[in-house]
Amino acid sequence: MDDHAPRQALVADEHLVTSLERLLEVYPTSPVPNSLAKESPVLTRSHRRIIEAAPFVVVATVGDGGLDQSPRGDRPGFVLVRDDRTLVIPDRRGNNRLDTLRNLVADPRVGLLFLVPGLGEELRVRGTAVVSTDPEELGRHAVRGTRPASVVVVTVERVYFQCARAVKRSRLWDSGSHVDPRTLPTAGDMTREAGGFASDAEAAAYDAALDERQDATLY
Repeated sequence: MDDHAPRQALVADEHLVTSLERLLEVYPTSPVPNSLAKESPVLTRSHRRIIEAAPFVVVATVGDGGLDQSPRGDRPGFVLVRDDRTLVIPDRRGNNRLDTLRNLVADPRVGLLFLVPGLGEELRVRGTAVVSTDPEELGRHAVRGTRPASVVVVTVERVYFQCARAVKRSRLWDSGSHVDPRTLPTAGDMTREAGGFASDAEAAAYDAALDERQDATLY
């Protein structure tokens, strides 16, 4: 069986939307004019200000292994706006799965979603990207004397902001809606259930050392 085949057993065939014509029957209203007018082929001054204020971006890629969405985070301004068509994202220390970088080597298409705490609008960027080890570029992104192993250089094709409805509905920045992490599964719990740990004790030991290990290996 194809692991990537869609699981449709729980969806009746007559309810599946499998053509553009059917999709437009479900959504017969034309796009809001401003939703098209806000799209830009380049980064504007406003876009630059949002990116420079963003401490967090989600990087979406596609490659031989399928789709991937990977978070990237650091102090505001960690994503460098080189010019109105170019962004540079340092690849900080991580788990060495290299999902994003593997995908970009195989397929340069990339999508970015920038989030700024407290701001309802999100900034979306679409384009292509390459992985670079240019020493000068790595030096620009050094933190605490440590350079990233590589940088992702994005050539921008389209930029537009997402309205605040999703953030408002989710109450993402409302502290009153934040969940106590102690009520949710830990990293050890999730790894144990995935088969990565042989016992609950092993998972608990992993969790106990996790914060200290992460803090020591940020850069």
